[in-house]
Amino acid sequence: MTDKIRILIADDHTLFRKGMRKMLEAEEDMQVVGEAATGREALEQARDLMPDVILKDIRMPDPSAGSGQAMDGIEATRTLRREMPHIGIIFVTMYENDEFVFRGLQAGGRGYILKDADPETMLRAIRAVAHGESLLGPTIAQKVLRQFAALPGKQPPLVNELTPREMEVLTLIAEGRPNKEIAQELCISEKTVKNHINNIFSKLHVYDRTQAMLYAIRKGLVKVE
Repeated sequence: MTDKIRILIADDHTLFRKGMRKMLEAEEDMQVVGEAATGREALEQARDLMPDVILKDIRMPDPSAGSGQAMDGIEATRTLRREMPHIGIIFVTMYENDEFVFRGLQAGGRGYILKDADPETMLRAIRAVAHGESLLGPTIAQKVLRQFAALPGKQPPLVNELTPREMEVLTLIAEGRPNKEIAQELCISEKTVKNHINNIFSKLHVYDRTQAMLYAIRKGLVKVE
């Protein structure tokens, strides 16, 4: 039997945490190892519990903390990415405006799902992120595509360092394709896909698929409808 995906739920609403726990613990491949109500609690529990995935609200007020002690979801995510880059962070929130979406992704989130998403989308995101992939909700993905395609600025030369095959893999990553589909599309093994992805991360100086996806969008490697 494969190991279960260890999940930490971080949200300041108790009812949401309890409801999410009940849903996730009904899945045979998932285990909720802890809950946190503030960004600081999420960081402390992550250090203690070492989950595979953290479901985190992007705004987590902490009325009991002083101005020098409070830590919101974004700040906690930045710290988590520095200390524990292997943990996949999915923002689960009611906010879909540009500021929250892009701050969350730039802080190191690998997924961004709205709280009104259907359960299957949530479960698919958790499984994808636990395997080192990324998943954005449909409305969020379109927002990211449009915003980054419109950004001006210099085009970094790093993409010239990629081989033609790595460019193909990067383009498919930007389309949100998982490793299995990339392997089938290119008629190569999943192990080979992983090797290409590791090379892409190294050459582009990015640390996960979300950052690689954003890079590819800025380079115009994916079309925005």
